[in-house]
Amino acid sequence: MTDSDQTTAGTPAEPVGGVENHGMGRRTVIGGAAATALAAAGFTAAPAYAGKPKEPEVVRLTVMGTTDLHGNVFNWDYFKNAEYDDSAHNDIGLAKIGTLVKAVRTRIKGERHAPDPLLIDAGDTIQGTPLAYYFAKIQPITGGHRHPMAAAMNEIGYDAAALGNHEFNYGLDILRKFQSQLHFPLLGANAQDWTTGLPVFPPYVLKKVQVHGQGQITVGILGLTNPGIAIWDKANVENKVKFGGIVELAKEWVPKVRAAGADIVIVSAHSGMDLSSSYGDALPVPENASVLMAETVPGIDAVLVGHAHLEIPQRLVTNKVTGAQVVLTEPLKWGMRLSLIELDVQKVGGKWTVLDRHSQVLNANTVMSDPKVVRILQEDHDKVVGYVNSKIGTCTEAMSAATAPWEDTAALDFVNFVQADAVSKALVGTPQATLPVLAIAAPFNRAAAIPAGDVSVRDVAGLYIFDNTLLAVTMTGAQVKDYLEFSAQYFKQVSGPGPFPSDQVTNAVTPTAPGGTPDYNYDILGGLTKPLAYKIDIAKPTGSRITDLSYDGAPVAAGQQFVVAVNNYRQSGGGNFPHVKTAPVVYNRQVEIRQLMIDYVTATGEVNPNAFHTTDWSLTANGAPVVVTS
Repeated sequence: MTDSDQTTAGTPAEPVGGVENHGMGRRTVIGGAAATALAAAGFTAAPAYAGKPKEPEVVRLTVMGTTDLHGNVFNWDYFKNAEYDDSAHNDIGLAKIGTLVKAVRTRIKGERHAPDPLLIDAGDTIQGTPLAYYFAKIQPITGGHRHPMAAAMNEIGYDAAALGNHEFNYGLDILRKFQSQLHFPLLGANAQDWTTGLPVFPPYVLKKVQVHGQGQITVGILGLTNPGIAIWDKANVENKVKFGGIVELAKEWVPKVRAAGADIVIVSAHSGMDLSSSYGDALPVPENASVLMAETVPGIDAVLVGHAHLEIPQRLVTNKVTGAQVVLTEPLKWGMRLSLIELDVQKVGGKWTVLDRHSQVLNANTVMSDPKVVRILQEDHDKVVGYVNSKIGTCTEAMSAATAPWEDTAALDFVNFVQADAVSKALVGTPQATLPVLAIAAPFNRAAAIPAGDVSVRDVAGLYIFDNTLLAVTMTGAQVKDYLEFSAQYFKQVSGPGPFPSDQVTNAVTPTAPGGTPDYNYDILGGLTKPLAYKIDIAKPTGSRITDLSYDGAPVAAGQQFVVAVNNYRQSGGGNFPHVKTAPVVYNRQVEIRQLMIDYVTATGEVNPNAFHTTDWSLTANGAPVVVTS
């Protein structure tokens, strides 16, 4: 597309209707390598439509989709300063996606009468990596720099994208600037003006694709975002933008998209497949509702699903009103996969009808990066690599996580201090402001260490290797003790104080962890302004190990109230810890814990363990201190 095709929306107070765009998807020929690349990526040709009638000709419309890109352009792990890799050897980033998209376009160009494919995204684009953070906070795009995700998506040639919840993390000014830099519309039918209820982003776009000898197919792409934004980014959207339910707004807008001339309706929804909500009943509408929408809203042909970070190549559901099938697909996060939605359509009596539907995903780890995307963004990438390796402060003494699973360390106390401090500051002026604040942390990475002297972004990030966000819940003293007892299952039962090598003490086998409890499922608790102290008697059986539990030197009462800072993985049920999943949520701004730690060091300039480290918990055996040698 050219700049003349660009579509923008108004300010949050300016409602915007649908957008019509007559452009066709950009095609780049990459020669005979296309078929080989697609085969390697896992492409399987769906069977031709076998039903009747055979005439006029049935044509196949392809819609490609990505979701949850989270600021990934390159196949690079900025925190490890190395090429990205994981246990499944996935590759990530839009540069890889660009190559797959070119291969799909080339293949379809060679098919008889096949219309040009479309390319859409289901949200969570501008947050999640140091690359995204840098151009939101260090060199904000509001100063004139083009956002690297906008540059990459424009080069690849997207036709539309839905808003994700993380689009709102950096405030409306950054989001609006990002929107203005796109050469395609950013859609969100349920992002509504606080007062009028009218959409403040384009709800949908109409794309006209040419079919040789049969005119055009008008494809309506409706975008829906996650209503949880109202909770997660309350500070950025309250009194400005509100968010209606996925199903409710689909019922309102799908008929409008049809009435505007759409032959086919694709929904790009930043909402997981199956009905659930991490925020419980805090909102009257569910967080994940894509299947429910497909089953209950007539007129939808296909859904590109986002938000859940799952790989679901194809799910077919039947609409309960019309009996028609709807195909849903969710590609894996960060550009690891590209979804292909394939609709077999036929023009009968002047009207296009979907006869059959399929979907699949292609694996990005089978292709090289698109050299054009790499060339455009190499300078931005190099700048951010320099940033994450740059000094952001100093540390008065070295902190290591090597012994964190069996003794109270400054390294984990630092994590807990930053979490509890952020929650405490956010609770000022709320009913929970006077409650004592605790925090939970696990020894994610025994190899992590912050050196004495200069500290880089990478040094700090090594202590927190997951992309968890921070929440806070209220718990009673009895619930805190239950939580600690559950966590203490991590330890093997011993008969005396040792000394023991660490593998004779940690990573106990349990019914739910037959391979041994992983380090990340052992939580320690600490207090912010006053110490939460306890002992873990590992000579005792599980369920009766926590002794001498006190807060500020006094025994913790069963009914005593605490605010507990916790990560989203744990709060959503990860590890199956008691109480935390159902406890009232009092803070959830979806801020990454890792970034909070980096921000703390950057703001203060110094990490001094004396400011937050005290020895508040320890292992015992029948009351005697346990000695762990290594």
